[in-house]
Amino acid sequence: MLPTLTPISDNTLWETLWAPYPDLYEEVLAHIGPEDIVLDIGAGDMRLAIPMAILARHVYALEIQSSLIESALQKDLPPRLTILHEDARTYPFPAGITTAVLLMRHCTHFRLYAEKLKALGCPKLITNARWRMGLEVIDLQAPRPLFDQISFGWYTCWCGSTGYKPGPVEELTEETFDNTHEVATCPNCSPSVRSEAR
Repeated sequence: MLPTLTPISDNTLWETLWAPYPDLYEEVLAHIGPEDIVLDIGAGDMRLAIPMAILARHVYALEIQSSLIESALQKDLPPRLTILHEDARTYPFPAGITTAVLLMRHCTHFRLYAEKLKALGCPKLITNARWRMGLEVIDLQAPRPLFDQISFGWYTCWCGSTGYKPGPVEELTEETFDNTHEVATCPNCSPSVRSEAR
């Protein structure tokens, strides 16, 4: 029997809707190794969690939508897969996670998830939440300067935002376009987040 969850009051929130990303699944699987303990945040109907559980030491598949979980329970599930019917925003993530997966282009809680994972010591997050279209592998434990501390160029923020910090045109190089700064704050962060990071 699945636990009963308090429904989210606004079911129009994009994050409560499920969408598969078959174009990215093979890319994700290429980053999963036999020693990984994986947390799949927003696992949907387990179509990615199942092949990850075949490759990894263990996979925790976290999903809030009970209908998707019930559908998944009809499948032949690998023994190294644990399905958690929980809200990722409030559920304490399992200890020992080595890799987290967040395929959610419309994610509005990136900072929350990243901070929870970092606090657990999780080294790696595989996601499409920041660039929306492509996959990135984020080093969760890497130091991140404040937005004001980078010169100019592309940036990805701990809040989930991405953008370009303008600079002098005469200093633009190919390297400026190829490198992305990981920052702890950016202009899209709330003022309270920016002041906490100082």
